[in-house]
Order: sequence, then structure tokens, then C-alpha cells
Amino acid sequence: MVALFTAEAELTVPAPPAELKPIHSHRGQQAIATAVASVAEVARTEHAIVGEVYDAGSRPGTAQGRVACVAHHWTQRAEDVLDVAWHLRYDDEYESTDSGWRISRRSLTVNAIETHPVRRLLPPDPR
Repeated sequence: MVALFTAEAELTVPAPPAELKPIHSHRGQQAIATAVASVAEVARTEHAIVGEVYDAGSRPGTAQGRVACVAHHWTQRAEDVLDVAWHLRYDDEYESTDSGWRISRRSLTVNAIETHPVRRLLPPDPR
């Protein structure tokens, strides 16, 4: 996932559920990898893109985008499974590189959080 970012990229994230607007900044691929590692603590995730808009940037070789997403974070606790769903948006800046288009800046805002029980969760595919 970190390969989608430029080497000097910035990721700004909130601290849900207390803070839904982006407040923590992480610069560079290693810092971004560390920041998103917390998602690995849940049993499974699924991100559904529900809308996206892109525009040319102010300089050649750049672009901007806004991506709306519903991110499910399923957690297994004994016999119970909980789904914490974030309705979020990514406000992105992109840069054309020798490796293709990469994210140079991403700001994540959580618009709403839903929490509800899940009857059953398919185990991860071992592939």
C-alpha cells in the first residue's frame, strides 16, 4: 500500500472516535507504513469506494482528487464480531512519477462512524 505514495508523501489522519478531522501528520513512506499498521490489528477490513472526483493540478504532472469510501473494520472478540464502519473521504494530491501516478498528499476525514454486531465473518483467504 505504501508504494502508492511518493517517497516524500504526507498522510494526515484523524484520531477517531474522539477527533474526526485530520490532526496527525505522517511524512515519508516509512512513517505512513507505521501509521496504517494499526489496521492490521483487526480481523479483517474492506474498503468500498462510493464516489470519486479528479481535477488537473495547478502544475503540469499533478492532479487532485476526492474519494468517498466506506471502510469496514471487523473485530473478532470470542464469539462476537463487531463492525466499526467509517464513512470517510480522502482529499488527495497526486504526482506523475517515473513509476506512474502516486499520492503526494492524502488527508483523511471521517464523516461518520457506525458500530454494529455482525452475525458471521468469513475467515481470510490464506492465499
